[in-house]
Parts: sequence; C-alpha cells; structure tokens
Amino acid sequence: MPRSRRLALLAGAAALASVLAGCSTTIHLEPAANANDPACAEVSVLLPDAVGELDRVWTDAQATGAWGDPTVVLRCGVEPPAPSTDVCTTIGGVDWLVLDQEEERQRLVTYGRDPAIEVIIRRGESIDFRTVVESLSTSIQSGLEPSTARCTDRIPAAEGEDAG
Repeated sequence: MPRSRRLALLAGAAALASVLAGCSTTIHLEPAANANDPACAEVSVLLPDAVGELDRVWTDAQATGAWGDPTVVLRCGVEPPAPSTDVCTTIGGVDWLVLDQEEERQRLVTYGRDPAIEVIIRRGESIDFRTVVESLSTSIQSGLEPSTARCTDRIPAAEGEDAG
C-alpha cells in the first residue's frame, strides 16, 4: 500500500476516534487495590445501564462503574471491612456497611464479601439511596463471591453498662 494511502487511512482513523470520543463522556476513577481480582470482572459485566433515573457513564479504571455525572460510583476490589459497629444493612440480598456520612458523600462497602465493593453516592442529589443500592445489589448479586459473614442485629448495652 502506498505511503500516502496509509497516512490518509491513519488520519481518517484518528479523526473518527476524536469524533467518537466527543460523543461520550469518560470519567476518570482510581481502581481499587484488588480491581484485577477475577471476581471483579464477574461483577463488572453485570453493572446496570441505569440506577434509578441515572444513566451509566463510562470510566477509565478497571472494575468500576459510574452513573449520573457521576452521582454514583462503584469500585470493586476494595479491602474487605472487618467486623464493625457501623450500621450494617441488607439491601437487595447483599449486606452493606453504611460508613460514617461525610459532608459531600455517603459510602457503603459490602460486608462479608472478598473482594469487597464500595459504592459512593454524592449527597445533595434528589435520589433515593436505598433504590440506588438495591438496583446495584440486584444487578451484581450473581457475580459476587459467596458471603463469608452476615450483618447481625445490634444488641443495646445493658442498663448501667458503658456503651462505648
């Protein structure tokens, strides 16, 4: 193939790539430490196209997902949490630790799963947290490794005992 034809093809491919890149948004995220775990690949292919009314946006990091602009971010491969006094709740058949609320975001991490999955939901949006987490849980549940621990009911301190 003549050199001028090859250059024309390369220029055309570069132009097409830039046009296509302009049509979609890719969000930069940092992958979790264990994002390369094969179980995260199982979860990644199950991520929904939308959670609530938020459409999925593409990310540039392995084993991640994002919805909105991004309002919701999911990262697979975070360190599994140890037993905790944080609120633990079952949503969509998956146990989640609800970590301390931060000013701009709410974080949840799967409990009893290795690798663990982190979901970050930006606060101040008019979304229902439970609906978002339930949608994600339902979508990814079949790709999760079996649970090795479960949420338990919190037992209030006996009268007169120090709860701390």
